[in-house]
Amino acid sequence: MLSAEIDLSGRRVVITGGGQGVGRGLALAFGAAGAEVLVNDLRAERSRAVVDEISARGGAAVSVPFDVTDYGSVTEALTASEPVDILINNAGNAGAEGFAGRGRFAETEPADWESFLRVNLYGVLHCTRAVLPGMVFNEWGRILTIVSDAGRTGDPGGAVYGASKAGAAGLTRSVALENGRFGITANNISLGTMRTPLTEPLWAEQADSPQAKAILANYAIRRPGVPDDLTYLAVMLASDHGSWITGQTICVNGGYSLTL
Repeated sequence: MLSAEIDLSGRRVVITGGGQGVGRGLALAFGAAGAEVLVNDLRAERSRAVVDEISARGGAAVSVPFDVTDYGSVTEALTASEPVDILINNAGNAGAEGFAGRGRFAETEPADWESFLRVNLYGVLHCTRAVLPGMVFNEWGRILTIVSDAGRTGDPGGAVYGASKAGAAGLTRSVALENGRFGITANNISLGTMRTPLTEPLWAEQADSPQAKAILANYAIRRPGVPDDLTYLAVMLASDHGSWITGQTICVNGGYSLTL
């Protein structure tokens, strides 16, 4: 039986980096599907704003601000109450300057790598480790990690960012293999260039610029992605409909790269 409606009532989902952009879109979608949404963000005011949006639409949500790079804070926040059924590892760092400030790996230093590795890799390690014991105990769980095509195809000028995303994707595959017998699935969604608050100036103010045109020329569908492009897929993977899909990296990228 097929249904466009997915009911996640009774499930608790934590969405890291849920205060804006893709994370906000995911939080709203999971709230609409009936899940209790734990909205994480480094900045409490952003997570509270999304909680208010979900509540205004009749959903259930709570703000859980913590720093994904701090393992103590992560474990305290995610083990303080009922177990988490669904983890969405969305928090990420693409660089404080967005598309600017890129350079060849040979010109970087270890100090330049730290912020990417701490958020994109260690943040995923921390959150996944914190929720897994509860999922194993309950013999049900869903882990979904938002990665990037930079980790699949390489990223000239963003080698460490790509490496951190590839590492997170590799972790997901191992977690899938180790925990499938407990009714736990783990998958990645690999994104292309997204229209988010970080990249908004590129599209809103420079849509006809050579830089924007050069980026979109690599896409079969010549526009940046938006949160709605992946939210239904994420909700489906987190539901019982996704119970036999695990260890996969599913691309949502407008045809940036094609896979068999």
